[in-house]
Amino acid sequence: KGTITKVQLTNPHGWVFLNVKDKDGKVENWAIETGAPLQLVRRGGDKKSLAIGTELIVDGWMARDGSKTVNGRTIKFGDGREILAGSSNNAAQ
Repeated sequence: KGTITKVQLTNPHGWVFLNVKDKDGKVENWAIETGAPLQLVRRGGDKKSLAIGTELIVDGWMARDGSKTVNGRTIKFGDGREILAGSSNNAAQ
């Protein structure tokens, strides 16, 4: 769960960057990898819904190397709306 700080809708994968508070309250910036920008936009992840400052809850797979990177599966908005992130992970729907 975090607040959007930056969005990069670039090919072949998009990126959403979130400021996330850890259990001690320290803010860390996480990178969420999405599918191709067109996939994300078709699902409702456009510039308006992914505006800087928007709070999101992201479900996905953490990077194996321990970096603050997630291969996103779903993106949930404050209003309860949820979209698929267009992940490249084969386990994603």
